[in-house]
Amino acid sequence: MKKTVLITGAASGIGKQTALFFAEKGWTVIATMLSLAEAEELLNDPTIFCYELDVTSTESIALAQQKILKDHKKIDVIINNAGVGYRSFVELSEDEKIDDIVNINWLGVVKVCRAFIPVFRAQKSGLFINITSIAGLVNLPLGSFYHSTKQAVESFSECMAYELYDLNIKVCTVQFGNAPTAFQKNVTKCPSTTVVSYNALLKKVSDLVHRKASKNTNLTPLITQKLYEIAEHPNQKFRRYTIGFDANLIRLLRRVLGYRLFNVVIRRFTLK
Repeated sequence: MKKTVLITGAASGIGKQTALFFAEKGWTVIATMLSLAEAEELLNDPTIFCYELDVTSTESIALAQQKILKDHKKIDVIINNAGVGYRSFVELSEDEKIDDIVNINWLGVVKVCRAFIPVFRAQKSGLFINITSIAGLVNLPLGSFYHSTKQAVESFSECMAYELYDLNIKVCTVQFGNAPTAFQKNVTKCPSTTVVSYNALLKKVSDLVHRKASKNTNLTPLITQKLYEIAEHPNQKFRRYTIGFDANLIRLLRRVLGYRLFNVVIRRFTLK
């Protein structure tokens, strides 16, 4: 019997590539996005079913859930992938942009999980794969908002895993670095300012991120392959999976060096 995966934020980037990869592997794919106008080639695949779903809206999630469950008898895996970026100094941050990133990156995961836990509970099985980031491991300049939302997802996922363990509902998180997708191009940035050091640091961090993303040409297939492996062979206990050279290196350095020395390394590469 074919397995079914639901992926949020599947219109582009990692979400879209994951949808295509799972479909190629014989899975039934439920691809969700803000508008079906974004679905493009996904609609041409007979094993991919597209639905509109706004992860920030409880009403939208409930409506999508109703339609999805009418069309599909079982959902084996949910990949909470929808996310946005916001690169800003705290002083220059804006309420609307803070609300957006919190509502999408963190509360979106919370609301989707909350809506589908009863489905998994009725099935007596299910797996939540919550996409975080290298930002869920460490803290970097101008990441006050993005990093805090991703670390919130890490904490939320671990806590939820304890609650769901006896129900045979599994939870894991997946962390990786900057993949060469449109994500970084779409990251919202704070405006330039009269504070010279702010402008210089924003440019340095943005250039560094784009440079790393352009070099990670093999990261996207590594991510989609790993997500598939996790879905095929879920671990009963909560796990954090780190994908790619950058993420694994930073995770190792943080563990080996400790906070103080790691902080020195980060300051050297980003603030000097």
